[in-house]
Amino acid sequence: MKALFRHTALVLASTSALAGSLAHASEINLYTTREQGLIQPLLEAYTAKTGVKVNTVFLKDGLPERVASEGAKSPADVLMAVDVNALVDLTEKGVTQPIKSAVLDSAIPANLRDAQGNWFALSMRARTLYTVKTGGPTAFTYEDLADPKYKGKVCIRSGQHPYNTALIAHIIAKDGEAKAEQWLRGVKANLARKAGGGDREVARDIMGGVCDLGLANSYYVGLMRSGKGGADQQKWGDAINVVLPTFTKGGTHVNVSGAAIAKHAPNKDNAVKLLEFLVSDEAQAIYAKANYEYPVKKGAAIDPIIAALGPLNVDSIPLTEVAKHRKAASVLVDKVGFDN
Repeated sequence: MKALFRHTALVLASTSALAGSLAHASEINLYTTREQGLIQPLLEAYTAKTGVKVNTVFLKDGLPERVASEGAKSPADVLMAVDVNALVDLTEKGVTQPIKSAVLDSAIPANLRDAQGNWFALSMRARTLYTVKTGGPTAFTYEDLADPKYKGKVCIRSGQHPYNTALIAHIIAKDGEAKAEQWLRGVKANLARKAGGGDREVARDIMGGVCDLGLANSYYVGLMRSGKGGADQQKWGDAINVVLPTFTKGGTHVNVSGAAIAKHAPNKDNAVKLLEFLVSDEAQAIYAKANYEYPVKKGAAIDPIIAALGPLNVDSIPLTEVAKHRKAASVLVDKVGFDN
């Protein structure tokens, strides 16, 4: 009887452990600074496809600090952020782990992911030129924005905003700090109003005659022209032309949203599978539809509003190289008093 009891107890214990393992394996934990409405369709599609539940913690900021404070007991599996600087911060603060995935390496160009596999871009947005509907330039370089012929004609948001510091960092990566400072001073001299507001306000002010052109992200064109931002913003979007600028020697500047696997991910295998799903044709199309972003995967569907802007030629400098200069970019913005 004692032997039978011990055998039964072992069976029950093994069954319980297996059940716990299966329950554990059927879910993953995502920490993200992305807006819930933008990623929920992706997560629902993943769960429908795999049966794996995604538990999501939405954070406005402080993502690396949150994960670091939780230490080895952190339940986080996937860390998702909306800016390359944030992705690099996660790596530098030691809360990610490198992974190898043939699926990710095949789908994502090398310049849009960490060389060691600590983070991967999942969608892109281009830093575009908004310009007047008639009479504006049809081709443009970022360097042109500092041309004195545009004096008093440029609108732009704060130079310290991550969208702009990323571009300035890209200029530093290509041409060095001295030329980046010269460019920044030239742009400041061309401002029609104090740097500030948001990207959509650039379109608003062009329509209102405050300025003739300015830099803004591509996905705002979709949000405005689709009517998702409301009737007023639809008017702003319809009142401008949009040009995909390039560097004089290079392609268009992009920033990315992306993700990493947490250093102590308890469900690493499923976490990697989520990232692989997010670069599938299905998921890339959802990204394009939900927020008018460019897919990172070549050949994936692009929303018609964004596709109408023309072919996107992404600059080839790795984003990891650009991100190295983000602090220097911020210092330059203050040095030239860009936002004053």
